[in-house]
Amino acid sequence: MTSTETSLETSPESAPDPRTARAAPGDRRRWFALAIVMTAAFMDLVDVTIVNIAIPSIQEDAGASWSQIQWITAGYALAFAAGLITGGRLGDIHGRKKLFLLGIGGFTLASALCGFAANPEMLVASRILQGAMAAMMVPQVLSIVHATFPAHERGKVFGLFGAIVGLGAVSGPLLGALLTEWNLFGLEWRPIFLINLPVGVAGLILGSRFITESKAPKALKLDLVGVVLVTLGLLMLLYPLTRGRELDWPVWGYVSMAGSIGVFGALVAYERRKGARDGSPLIELSLFRVRSFAAGVAVQTVFGIGLGVFFLVWTLYMQTGLGWSPLRAGLTGVPFSIAVSTAAGLSVQKLVPRFGRKVLQTGALTMALGVLLYIWESERYGLGIAPWQMALPLVVMGVGMGLIVAPLTDAVLSDVPREHAGSASGLINTVQQMGNALGLGLVAVVFFGRIGDRLTPADVGPAFVDAFEHALGWVALVMFAIFLLMFALPKRPAQHLEGGGAEDAPEAAPSGDRERELVV
Repeated sequence: MTSTETSLETSPESAPDPRTARAAPGDRRRWFALAIVMTAAFMDLVDVTIVNIAIPSIQEDAGASWSQIQWITAGYALAFAAGLITGGRLGDIHGRKKLFLLGIGGFTLASALCGFAANPEMLVASRILQGAMAAMMVPQVLSIVHATFPAHERGKVFGLFGAIVGLGAVSGPLLGALLTEWNLFGLEWRPIFLINLPVGVAGLILGSRFITESKAPKALKLDLVGVVLVTLGLLMLLYPLTRGRELDWPVWGYVSMAGSIGVFGALVAYERRKGARDGSPLIELSLFRVRSFAAGVAVQTVFGIGLGVFFLVWTLYMQTGLGWSPLRAGLTGVPFSIAVSTAAGLSVQKLVPRFGRKVLQTGALTMALGVLLYIWESERYGLGIAPWQMALPLVVMGVGMGLIVAPLTDAVLSDVPREHAGSASGLINTVQQMGNALGLGLVAVVFFGRIGDRLTPADVGPAFVDAFEHALGWVALVMFAIFLLMFALPKRPAQHLEGGGAEDAPEAAPSGDRERELVV
């Protein structure tokens, strides 16, 4: 019986099992499901960056202290990073559709609480809730994509995903600038959160209709000890990095970060025993025996460090160093966004099938070239640099990033068994967040370390320009390191091999441990 025939049966014996069925190749509804989960991913990406632009407005209107301002951004990031692996595994256990809908519903509610926050304390608490809900929602995006689309279609899908990432990277600051300057209905900064409400409600309604449930083929249980260990380890690592500069890098911060290594070691040992005992660990360590996954996770982490450094110092350089308005700074990033989206779409669909990992390595070198070009232009034009003069290095950097971001996700997940898609997706997002956090921690050294403590107003601009150029030198080194790490990736992702994979055939996959899911 074919997959299509199976999906049309109405008898209990032949009804599609979300753990064993597969998507019908001609079912166009899966593209509606893709649009829904991609919109949710875009909403999260925008929300991460949109707040930074509105910080002055939040501080003035809500009367928030600098510590509270930091927690408005850091609280979201910490809750998000700490919950990603757990959110991915919960999707495997209880159903990816169920967790996605719970996550997007909770994210929408938390956005409303942020928008109507009566004081800074409520805003901080709502942002932490928003990060926790995003940790439930985001891992399901890649899990649903991985389980829904056959191997030969995933290249196109991840190309679209890369384009969404590119748009989200710059759309957040631009949208935040517009909403803040427009001051809609006299609400000041609040529309940056309230704009999520109609998007979230639409995603909840359409998702319940177009996404059909999928989960792991075996009855897994939630590993509570693993949840505690991974959350503790991430908090011990990320909390000192987040608060370190504000607290002047106290000794306990270094002790905490060093102690996180021991916690992660205990986590690995426990997960190994847990897997051998009942086969339901929080982190599927067997994934790291998949070469494409292990190498891709390493590249993803280092890439996150580079992006964490660049985007923060870039914002500070334009708004504080050059004295530009939020709107002018946001508009300057439009060429970068267009370049990332265009290159991401082309890379997976056209270039990777022909050239394999050379596309990613070209992207790393191209991005490094763009960074060096940016340094040269900053040195040449100084404080008088114009947005149009930044366009060339930003386009070159954007093309490089687009050649990396979509094929990298594709390569990391290419050989991952479908039953572990949620766990793998959670790990990918977690290491990227860890990389970003490490990058933000390094900003204190490579950027603020170049700026004196007492600057006159006349010294601020030149000091920030010099620090920006110094930080970008480190970003260029990170890109060269990524180029070398990429030699560990397979020459071609599995789904781009000639003839496709066995899983493309509707009846080819075994009915045991290998999952054949009907998602839409």
